[in-house]
Amino acid sequence: MFIYNLVVLLYGLIIRLASFKKTKAKQWIQGRRDWKKIYAQKIAALNSQDITWVHCASYGEFEQGRPLIEKIKKDYPNSKVVLTFFSPSGYEEVKNWPGADVIGYLPLDTKSNAEEFIRIVKPKAAIFIKYEFWLNFLFCLQRHNIKTYLVSAVFKPHHPFFKWYGFIFRKSLATFEKLYIQDQQSALLLESIGVKNYEVSGDTRFDRVIEIRERFESIPSVQQFCGDSQIIVAGSTWKEDEELLIHVIEKIKSPDVKLIIAPHEINPGSIERLVKLLKENGISFSLYSSNTPFKNEKILILDTFGLLSKLYHYCDLAYIGGGFSEGIHNCLEAAVYLKPVIFYGTTHHKYNEALELISLEAAKNVNSIEEAVDAANYFLDNKGEEKLKSTLQKYFDEKSGTTKKVLASLKFS
Repeated sequence: MFIYNLVVLLYGLIIRLASFKKTKAKQWIQGRRDWKKIYAQKIAALNSQDITWVHCASYGEFEQGRPLIEKIKKDYPNSKVVLTFFSPSGYEEVKNWPGADVIGYLPLDTKSNAEEFIRIVKPKAAIFIKYEFWLNFLFCLQRHNIKTYLVSAVFKPHHPFFKWYGFIFRKSLATFEKLYIQDQQSALLLESIGVKNYEVSGDTRFDRVIEIRERFESIPSVQQFCGDSQIIVAGSTWKEDEELLIHVIEKIKSPDVKLIIAPHEINPGSIERLVKLLKENGISFSLYSSNTPFKNEKILILDTFGLLSKLYHYCDLAYIGGGFSEGIHNCLEAAVYLKPVIFYGTTHHKYNEALELISLEAAKNVNSIEEAVDAANYFLDNKGEEKLKSTLQKYFDEKSGTTKKVLASLKFS
């Protein structure tokens, strides 16, 4: 634990230094200021002995955990939910969500912070989503005999649990009452290190994206922009994704294709950079926030939050951003509308759903402009469209129901 604790402290120091220049790092620091006082006040106001603590790394994990939180609140109306985040990108987007009773940042993972947090919150149960393994918090929960669960987890061979140096991480797995894992490969890996406290239950994100699809409401201005054109929706894009997409839209076979771009970061700098790129390439565009009639433009830039999951309803093809960096974003949001997806790079190997969609011939991974153009042409030609829709519908039908299954197994009520 000495090395782990040293790394955690160094990480905190690096974030503090970065906060002088980086907005997210500044939010990370400011969000944790006076955390003991803030949590103490909010927990006291709940006046409850039945608190469930749910922790998510960021927004993606929140979307994974959200169906479970909502089901807990519905099935156990007396239970209060404290929701914590590690990343500002998760907290900032969810901080006003009414589905949790208290929403805040997770303090830095030191032994003293963990003890203070548990003392203040007094959770009856703790639920971590997917990848979160904060060792001091986990061992503290174990010392206080608080039942702890990991939900929608995926284990890969490169994770530290399966390395020679991973003893302390392997030990942390014993702190969980149960590990609810997504697949059999994870089960085999856990078995290889003698871990038995798991259940293969699937991924709660499928329940979430199905719910979003079922609650779809039309967006008239987007419908007007689309008209009778074929539509590519590019979700959670970064600079490199957008540069690739400009080439694709210029080289694509069909002359009547429009593009909706939803950048991952919606801030003045990112939007200005994208606008400059389009102007330099002579491509007509509109900003969604302009509130003007959209019809003749080639590209619509979504410069507002909260609409991306609805936009995929309108597309004939989805492009999922993030592949140029650490990993692609959520491709289930698009595929649930029975639409094909493409994504760039090699990071898709981290994600079961991406590999499964490729195996179902509902997705293509591309690694060049030429491959991206070929993939777009292939899907926009509509060959095998009905078969693809049938295949995807069956896929989502088979994957749904994880939330209900997990909650039925949890022992914290």
